[in-house]
Amino acid sequence: MTALAGLRVLDASTVVMGPYATRLLADLGAEVLKVEPPEGDVMRRAGQGGAIFAHLNRGKRGVALDLKAPDGREAFRALAVGADVLVHNMRPEAAARLGLRQEDLATLNPRLVVACAYGYGAGGPYAARPAYDDLIQAASGLADTIGRAAGGDPRYVPLTLADRVVGAHLAFAIAAAIACRDRTGVAQQVEVPMFETFADLVAGDHLGGLSFDPPEGGPYYARLMSPERRPYRSRDGWIAVLLYSDAHWRRFCALIEREDLLEDPRLASHAARQANIDHAYAQVAAALAHRDTAEWLRLLSEADIPAAPVNDIAALRLDPHLRATGFWREVPLPDGGTLNTTAPFGRWSATPPAPPGPPPSWPAPGSAAWETR
Repeated sequence: MTALAGLRVLDASTVVMGPYATRLLADLGAEVLKVEPPEGDVMRRAGQGGAIFAHLNRGKRGVALDLKAPDGREAFRALAVGADVLVHNMRPEAAARLGLRQEDLATLNPRLVVACAYGYGAGGPYAARPAYDDLIQAASGLADTIGRAAGGDPRYVPLTLADRVVGAHLAFAIAAAIACRDRTGVAQQVEVPMFETFADLVAGDHLGGLSFDPPEGGPYYARLMSPERRPYRSRDGWIAVLLYSDAHWRRFCALIEREDLLEDPRLASHAARQANIDHAYAQVAAALAHRDTAEWLRLLSEADIPAAPVNDIAALRLDPHLRATGFWREVPLPDGGTLNTTAPFGRWSATPPAPPGPPPSWPAPGSAAWETR
C-alpha cells in the first residue's frame, strides 16, 4: 500500500509545472493518466532525448486527445467521470472554452477536484498574460536579486525553478483539497498562480526592512547578497563551507590556527560577522586556499563544521551518499533502454512508495480507461 493508492489523477497539464506536481503524486502511488495533445507535450522534444519529459512523467499512463475537437472533449469528459482530480495549467479563459472548470464537470462527477496552475492570479491586470519560468523569475524579483548579489546584470537560475516550486505548491494544494473533500464531502477548484506563489518565495528572504510599516531599513538579506557568498577555492578545486554559529567560527579559527581572528571585533560574534559579511567570507576564503578539498572535508568533518564538496552533474551521479541511500533508480523502458532517474522523495514508515515506472510512450493510444477499482 502506498500513501496515495487509489487516487486517480487526470493530468491535462504540459511543460514542467503541472507535470512536476502530478509526478510527485504518482511517486506516492496515485494513478496518473496524462492527456497529451495529438502532437505530444512540447517537453518530449526538449533536452537530450526528451530527458526532462521522462523524469517529469515517469510512472504515468498516457493518452492522446484533441480537446479542441468534440470527440476529444467527449472522451475526456468520460475519463473525468472516474477521476478524483483534474490537473491542468491552462489560463482561465482557455479552460472555460474547453469546459475544464469544476463547475463545468460537477454534474458529471460531483467529487472531482479541479486543480489548475497558471501565470497570474485572477482579478489583476496581468491575469490574461502568458507565463513561463523565465518570465516569473524576472517579474518576482529573483533575476534582479541574483544580478545584484553577483555585481552584474540580472540573471536567471539555470533551473526551471519557478515551475518546480509552484508545481510542488500545486501538489500540496491537491493533497489538501482531497483531504478536505474526504472530510467534508465538498469538492472544489483550487487555483495556484505562478507569480504570486513565487513572489512569496523571494519576498520571504529579501523583503527585509520593507516588511514593516514604517520601514526598518531597506530590502535584501545581507548574507545572501554578499558577492563573497560562493564556494571557496581550495588548492585543487572547490569546497562549500558554512560557518553559521559562533561555535562553528571558534572551531574553524582553532583548526586554521588563527585564534587571533576571535579578537577582531568585526568577527567576534554572529551579529558582527553578519554586519561585516564580506570581510568574514574573505577570511575563510584565504584560509581554505592552502589545502586540497579532500583534506579539508576530512578536517572539517572531524571538527563538526558544515562543509560539502562542489559536485558537477557527473559527480552527482557518483556521489557515495546518494548511492548508499538508493537515491538513483534505474527504470526499464519499453524500447529496451534504461532511464536513470531519482527515487520518490522522503521515507515512509508504513506506506513506502513503489519504484518509479517508465513515462508514457509516444504516440499514446487514442483511447484509455481507468482500471477497475
